[in-house]
Amino acid sequence: MDINTLKQLVKLTQEGQYGSLEEQITSGGSAAVETVRCKHFGRSGDTLLHYAARHGHLDIVEYLIKRVGMDVDVYNNDYKRPLHEAASMSHQSCVSYLLQEGAKVDSLKKADWTPLMMACTRKNLDVIQELMSHGADPGLRNKDGWNSFHIACREGDPVVIQHLLLNAADVWRTESTTRRTPLHTAAMHGCEEVVRMLLERCGYTPDTRDSCGVTPFMDSVRNGHVSVARLLLEKHKASPTAADVLGVQPVHQVAVTSQDEALRFLVKELNLDVNQRATAIQLTALHYAAKEGHTSTIKTLLELGADLHVRDTKGRSALHMACIGQHADAARTLLQLGLKDSEDTSGVTARQHAKRPDVVRVFECSSPDRNS
Repeated sequence: MDINTLKQLVKLTQEGQYGSLEEQITSGGSAAVETVRCKHFGRSGDTLLHYAARHGHLDIVEYLIKRVGMDVDVYNNDYKRPLHEAASMSHQSCVSYLLQEGAKVDSLKKADWTPLMMACTRKNLDVIQELMSHGADPGLRNKDGWNSFHIACREGDPVVIQHLLLNAADVWRTESTTRRTPLHTAAMHGCEEVVRMLLERCGYTPDTRDSCGVTPFMDSVRNGHVSVARLLLEKHKASPTAADVLGVQPVHQVAVTSQDEALRFLVKELNLDVNQRATAIQLTALHYAAKEGHTSTIKTLLELGADLHVRDTKGRSALHMACIGQHADAARTLLQLGLKDSEDTSGVTARQHAKRPDVVRVFECSSPDRNS
């Protein structure tokens, strides 16, 4: 077969044109059948069976296996089998047929992902049930240490979570390679109903920490999920002042991610100190917001009582941090709010940290000595 004919076969498969595909292959005789049986296409190394399973064309899947003789577990360059493709795209009929024909239910693709893990990214309960009814193990972990339950908690479908817990009661007892639990993941992605279910049905201890010392509460607020944070406080007795391994607390973390609503929640509702210090060099939330260039958060912090003139142990103000981060708007805002340039303990001014032309111009325009 020439290259144009092969490209046509791929197109017909993707479009689900079974009759035309069969005719094209049959017209080429046994040599064409043998070519199709063994041919891998493009950089991915997909076969026609991969394409058919990915697009959910059951009639073509059946034809390729039964009449062309393709291996039901043929893999591409990422070790993805047709079952991975069908599961990841929620094609239940193809999943059922491939399993019926002997596809290995827990086959591993690159990074050790199983078809069940792929199915859990799509929230399709029917496909998940089909895989588990054929023995799929939800406790298997991929290279990052995530199992199917962990992945399902990221997607946030309570029905899927309930099914997994009913069929594998201890599946929640898992941590990733960085010690993150499914509760961390659900909180990070704002999956409130799943968080509620995990707190009611699983035995997570309050303020479980990952390898960086991050708790589920920290994950929720730094991603702006205030309702989840409230739930963790009320139902899980989470601490709003727990610090990570660097000594960074939630009030600092929300400044880094510019979650102003969460910042107001922490300071106004929970009465946290907006000027509390973090890390060995005693940074405040204002330092963090300035270094990230978050002008709106800088203003919110000042509204909440942040000290504009606070300095870290190296004598650096928020203006120093804005210039270190090369953020012109943040530097301009701080100057407009009344912060003056000055030296840190090493004799370096904020202006001397300015490297980008737009940051340098902020100081030139604000200089009282410049010509009008």
